[in-house]
Amino acid sequence: MSIHALTAFALGLALLLSGCQGQDSVGAEEKKSKPAGPPPREVKVTPAAERTVARTVSATGTLAADDQVVLGTKVAGRLAEITVDLGTRVKRGQVIGKLDQNDFKFRVEQAEAALQQARVRLGLSATGSDERVDPEQTAIVRQARAMLDDARLTRDRSIRLAQQELIARAQLDTAEAALQVSEGRYQDALEEVRNRQAVIAQRRSELDLARQQLTDTVILSPLDGVVSLKQASVGEYLAAGTPIATMVRVHPLRLRVPVPEREGAGVRAGHAVTLTVEGDPTVYRGRVVRLSPIVQEQNRTLMVEAEVPNERGFLRPGSFARVDIMTEVSQPVVSVPASAVIVFAGVEKVLVVRQGKTSEVRVTTGRRLGEDVEIVEGLKRGDSVVTRPGNLVGGQPVTVVP
Repeated sequence: MSIHALTAFALGLALLLSGCQGQDSVGAEEKKSKPAGPPPREVKVTPAAERTVARTVSATGTLAADDQVVLGTKVAGRLAEITVDLGTRVKRGQVIGKLDQNDFKFRVEQAEAALQQARVRLGLSATGSDERVDPEQTAIVRQARAMLDDARLTRDRSIRLAQQELIARAQLDTAEAALQVSEGRYQDALEEVRNRQAVIAQRRSELDLARQQLTDTVILSPLDGVVSLKQASVGEYLAAGTPIATMVRVHPLRLRVPVPEREGAGVRAGHAVTLTVEGDPTVYRGRVVRLSPIVQEQNRTLMVEAEVPNERGFLRPGSFARVDIMTEVSQPVVSVPASAVIVFAGVEKVLVVRQGKTSEVRVTTGRRLGEDVEIVEGLKRGDSVVTRPGNLVGGQPVTVVP
């Protein structure tokens, strides 16, 4: 090989090596200038848990008083006293109001005097309680009986004398007539005694009525409850039947719940009920006691009534209630913390960690279980769910921290 050829070969080799080194330098510079990706986000996860809960029917209902009573006057009179007002708690038998009793006391005294007079006319003591007598033992009947016996003796004597022709026929006829008159007077005396006995019974009834009307001037509570409306004031003249107050029984309360027809088939008397009312975080409990025999045609619902204890009176009739009726028990469900569920544009989803990255999973939620929520569809037990996703999206690298 000539010197020129060797020189050309060496020069080409040097250029080739120089070009490779230049490319390596450019690649290294590009690697140094390319920015690094964001570090993985730290997240906390919880496994989707399977738990046993009761199967429930959720609905809305209304609380109502178990009983409502309008208290009114049984007799007419002027209201002298009323002891209750709106919200007053009363016991059964407690005095609610009183009418002026003066006129009624006078009527009682008048009826007592009339009864005493009737007793005396019958020959009884004025203040006794015995009202049945033997008519034959009364003075009026004894007198009539004596006259009857005398007239009968006179007639019999006249018959014997007439047979002996010792008296005229006219005298016998007179004796016969006197006997008939005495018999009539005797029957009248018996009838008079019976009438006087009837008068005593009537006067006794009038006295009982007067006493009852006097008693009715005092209006008593027929139940334990609370006054929901005061309807009269002291000094008003009230006709018989005029209401003075309305009372409601608030323990227990009656909960009326319209249940959709498709879910009503599973509801039975005796099923447990839980409920909450607006502005009160307390969960109250009750029990189904009655079911309507028909389904309402207008809204296709079955009316269910539950009894809710209310000893402390925190619940009020008329309140709106959110209700859960426990229809079955020991039903396994999958649940996650409620904070893990993302809702956007009506779509519910959670972020599941798989191979160091987040993955969006659409879910269907069910009942609220305290701080957790039931997952009806989309997850299975054990899936690692981000508890607080924040602004995380699917596909982001993450690091799970305890």
